[in-house]
Amino acid sequence: MPQPTRPLARTYRGTTRNLAFLASRLKEGEMVAVPTETVYGLAANALNPLACAKIFRAKGRPRIDPLIVHIHSLKELPLLCKPSDTALRLAKRFWPGPLTIVLPKTEIVPDIVTAGRDSVAVRMPSHPIFRRLLAQTGLPLAAPSANRFGYVSPTTAAHVRDGLGDRISYILEGGPSSIGLESTIVDLRDPNRPQLLRPGAITASELEKVLGCRVTRGGKTAHPTLAQLAPGMMSRHYSPRTPVFLHRYLDGCAPVKEAYILIRRPAKKTAANVFWLDEKGSLQGAAQSLFAVLRRVDKLGFSKINVEMAGGGGLAEAINDRLRRAANW
Repeated sequence: MPQPTRPLARTYRGTTRNLAFLASRLKEGEMVAVPTETVYGLAANALNPLACAKIFRAKGRPRIDPLIVHIHSLKELPLLCKPSDTALRLAKRFWPGPLTIVLPKTEIVPDIVTAGRDSVAVRMPSHPIFRRLLAQTGLPLAAPSANRFGYVSPTTAAHVRDGLGDRISYILEGGPSSIGLESTIVDLRDPNRPQLLRPGAITASELEKVLGCRVTRGGKTAHPTLAQLAPGMMSRHYSPRTPVFLHRYLDGCAPVKEAYILIRRPAKKTAANVFWLDEKGSLQGAAQSLFAVLRRVDKLGFSKINVEMAGGGGLAEAINDRLRRAANW
């Protein structure tokens, strides 16, 4: 006898009534897919282990991969962790915004959130609709990307529905993510030795200007069976189903069975298997469209996806980090 199919998730606009309803669902231990300025997240009460367990089941996410906890106000930070003066300097400069800080956790944070480690990753998002929802719940919300584990991150509500629509019930619509890449993650467990674990829109040089010291690169590929320090550190992540191959520069784009994704739109007329991330090659534009373009091309039946890497530092480092993990390179 065939099993009954679960209804697809319903999408809610960010009205006062809808936010109150979704906040009540979160307080009752349910999940809600939420918009952020980075990518869409799958949120649940970070202080409720059973609610957080639903996130792992819905995503097919291994318990060794910790969750980022989102807060509405800086006053909530001491509830979750032990912030140093160094952490507070970064928080006051970059929050609300796309920066996650790893700090020693307090006992109130469940082990399921931190993969059993004694540290927790926290950030304060800037997306206005998500901030209103956080304020309505009065809770810290754990929220990894709202996609099946390892696949390309979602930057629209439609992406969430496409990937998790039959596994969740509620999606909060907030428009396309303005940044399009996951947050920068900095490890401040030792405030005297800040480490960049994951590059993002806030660059290492920006962090260094505030801290007045060097930020080392600590985001090496993590062991695939051990508890991770922060999300996004596995060698294969953000990956479409079509194999991805990276190139320092793409010029000739020939085999029609292969797709080619360039940083900027070519000057000459292109074939149907050539795509681009930004008309003029803006890194901000390329970052914002990267995951959406990978998702679109992944559905077109090509044998492989060739992608041109971004040149330069700063945001290019974040774009190339996602591409390397997409290609398991």
